[in-house]
Amino acid sequence: MGNNLRLCLIAVEGTKTLIQFPLLGSSTNPAHWKAHLKQCDLLRLSQKQKRLCRREPGLAETLRDAVRLGVLECQYQFRNERWNCSLDGRANLLKRGFKETAFLYAVSSAALTHSLARACSAGRMERCTCDDSPDLENRKAWQWGVCGDNLKYSIRFLKNFLGQKKVGKDLRAKVDIHNTNVGIKAVKNGLKTTCKCHGVSGSCAVRTCWKQLSPFHETGKLLKLRYDGAVKVFSATNDAMGQSELVSPQHHGRLAKGPTTPRPTDLVYMEDSPSFCRSSRYSVGTAGRTTVLNRRQTNQTFPIVLRSNIILMHL
Repeated sequence: MGNNLRLCLIAVEGTKTLIQFPLLGSSTNPAHWKAHLKQCDLLRLSQKQKRLCRREPGLAETLRDAVRLGVLECQYQFRNERWNCSLDGRANLLKRGFKETAFLYAVSSAALTHSLARACSAGRMERCTCDDSPDLENRKAWQWGVCGDNLKYSIRFLKNFLGQKKVGKDLRAKVDIHNTNVGIKAVKNGLKTTCKCHGVSGSCAVRTCWKQLSPFHETGKLLKLRYDGAVKVFSATNDAMGQSELVSPQHHGRLAKGPTTPRPTDLVYMEDSPSFCRSSRYSVGTAGRTTVLNRRQTNQTFPIVLRSNIILMHL
């Protein structure tokens, strides 16, 4: 992996109780500010990420929300698969270029994007508020309860937080950044406009509209579909541009006549996955579990256990 991109695991101690921050103005309260700094220090972040966290009251809480959201959704989407998104062996899995690694990058960035946007609209972060919907003042939005999810701020902040840069010819770095952006695009795909009427006796004399994100389960379902149709890639030099790019021998699941560029919404991977049937350095295997072999069988539901709060991040 290149010098401009590295893996960072945020480990949050499940026994720690997260302090709830007030909606606004926490930075003016010394006790709240001190608690916020402590929460940032509990997260395993890079130096740059820690500086950003300390400057953004409410961010530590939002990161922990993203941790839970990403882990639980991953385990839900893979509950019937050989690899069920177990936390066991994940560190080794992240060192490889499997389809599962691609999904982890995507669902983690999606969870961060979703949680940041929701935190802004809920007033849990001081440097952002409602979305920038036209003709909708923030004060009116709060009064009418129609504060939109601020996806624009979320994406801008996230890219700065993850520190995406040019990665040259590093194939793994290109793959990781591509899959990260797939996760962000999946959240953006679920952004919809919701409207609410105001008037006497239910009339629609005044209509207020705002942006709202879809439930994260829908984002997870979309990313699972991307995983099922993931594209294997390699690096090739674009003679016209004079730089390397990701290419694939496949085109929408079929062998192409020549290398093609994967779509921005495709999850991409570099190497074939192991079977995940037996215990290995990547997972505990399927011993003791019932696995769905085909779609005709009755789906089996497995309990989701959050053993520890871990999320993949990179910069």
